[in-house]
Amino acid sequence: MALSSSAVAAPSISYRLSMPQPHTHYFEVEMRLAGFKGKNQEVTMPVWAPGSYLIREFPKDVEAFQAFVGNTAVKAEKTDKNTWRVATGGKDVTVKYKVYAYELSVRTSFIDASHGYLNGTSVFMYPEGHKDLPSTLTVVPFKGWSKVSTGLPQVSGQPFTYRAQNYDVLADSPIEIGNHEILSFESNGVKHEVAMYGEANYDPKKLTADMKRVTEEATKVFGELPFNYYLFIVHNLASGGGGLEHLNSTTLHATRTAYGSERTYEGFLNLVAHEYFHLWNVKRLRPIALGPFDYNQENYSRMLWVSEGFTTYYADLIMRRAGFTSEREHLDRIASSITSVENTPGNKVVSAAQSSFDAWIKQYRPDENSYNTHLSYYSKGALLGMLLDMEILRATNGTKSLDDAMKALYDQYYKKQNRGFTDKEFQQGIEKFTGKLMDEFFQKYVYGVETPDYNSFLSTVGITLTDVNKGTNQPLLGAGISTASGRPIVTTVTRNGSAWQAGLNVNDEIIGINGYRVSDDINKSIPAYAVGDIVELVVSRAGQLMILPVTLLKDQTLRYQASMVNPLTEAQKKNYLKWVSSK
Repeated sequence: MALSSSAVAAPSISYRLSMPQPHTHYFEVEMRLAGFKGKNQEVTMPVWAPGSYLIREFPKDVEAFQAFVGNTAVKAEKTDKNTWRVATGGKDVTVKYKVYAYELSVRTSFIDASHGYLNGTSVFMYPEGHKDLPSTLTVVPFKGWSKVSTGLPQVSGQPFTYRAQNYDVLADSPIEIGNHEILSFESNGVKHEVAMYGEANYDPKKLTADMKRVTEEATKVFGELPFNYYLFIVHNLASGGGGLEHLNSTTLHATRTAYGSERTYEGFLNLVAHEYFHLWNVKRLRPIALGPFDYNQENYSRMLWVSEGFTTYYADLIMRRAGFTSEREHLDRIASSITSVENTPGNKVVSAAQSSFDAWIKQYRPDENSYNTHLSYYSKGALLGMLLDMEILRATNGTKSLDDAMKALYDQYYKKQNRGFTDKEFQQGIEKFTGKLMDEFFQKYVYGVETPDYNSFLSTVGITLTDVNKGTNQPLLGAGISTASGRPIVTTVTRNGSAWQAGLNVNDEIIGINGYRVSDDINKSIPAYAVGDIVELVVSRAGQLMILPVTLLKDQTLRYQASMVNPLTEAQKKNYLKWVSSK
């Protein structure tokens, strides 16, 4: 029986990415839509990048949008901020446009005379209603550029041509184009590559060996690698840091000298551990709101404290388990994290769940008052992950840990059901290993702002916290001062502190204190005074001079140190070994 023409002409999508003048910072895109029916077809560009929860309005960088049927231009009009309607007349159409790309971050796109880098959501449009269709992408590097690195699989026999099973995969596969160095290593039987852009002081042999240790330790938590290839894109820059996770790749930013000292090198490996752990936690084991994505608007979740916070927690744990950090360094990291969270006024204002929900308006848009009203779900979530780990270790007498709960959740919701988990399902997944209802824990510490008794939890593995500031009686101004401009300018004012109570404002210039002119940060002078003293500040506020009497209040800052109990009980020994050995 003969096939009908409609059966033969199944819809197909192909992209062509070129960059004929990289120094002008433009990518040029052609998107061919074949076999689509209907008189009109809408095409859409996302407004945000998954993993970075902020509306970034990527369509603002689109120029010269045109559409052609054959060689004939057809009507194409913009219908809203990120959608264009093309009059296809039911025929195959080619859409052409340019994208200005000159923001080099892990979540945006960039091209100059030295290289090109892109994230799919900021460059590629998709036909509305057809995100599930497969596509091919042909990259045409600038003349003299010989390398393209991406997590997309290559089409056999076609250079620089790749396939994506759907738009989500295309969008989730960053691309590095240029003449970068490519390092490689094998981890758990799977090829890993590192695309290194920029000169830096790394030792290729040492770096790949250490990255192999990190990746193998991370894999032990879930017991499998859900891919057959992984790519690290590393931008070595004058300054910067951070990363962004993808389905089978990640982009990392590092300073060119990061590999030269033990501290900064460990920081880079910690970033590797963090982003690599994301390939399970959030890319596959994920809150139900985070996929399939709606690229047109915010995708709200109250669970980023798990997706990002637990990943932060595990990055530190992986570094300890892999032998990159010592017991002392790990303890210091824990104490520093608790100190930071508990000294942030916003910790008493917003819960971990609310912080997650508000990521879209707060996490990436901090202002001078954010310290007082917001808390990062990264830092708070990491502590909550640690506390839940302690709960599971204690409940199971050191036979199970948070590792086991994460793997069980991964097996249940990603492997078996292929969907995200709800807030309640995540709690239930934890309860299977604590052997009790966790309502009180979640209400107090996840959805509430109560302060945990950290020592009660950490005693499970024989750790004790001590506040070394306890019993001190020192004054604190409670204001951040910057002298970068050559003048002392107030940058932050801590809620309920001395400066807050006295009415000192952000952007005030400090002219003098107690009759003497100052040109430095007056916080350096405060220890010379006593609690209860009144100091008179001369400030300039929008050009107006005024005198502010400030009553110096007691420094309430906490400063924790962590140490191991000596001797450990047998139960503590067992729990500790389970915790730091991943066995």
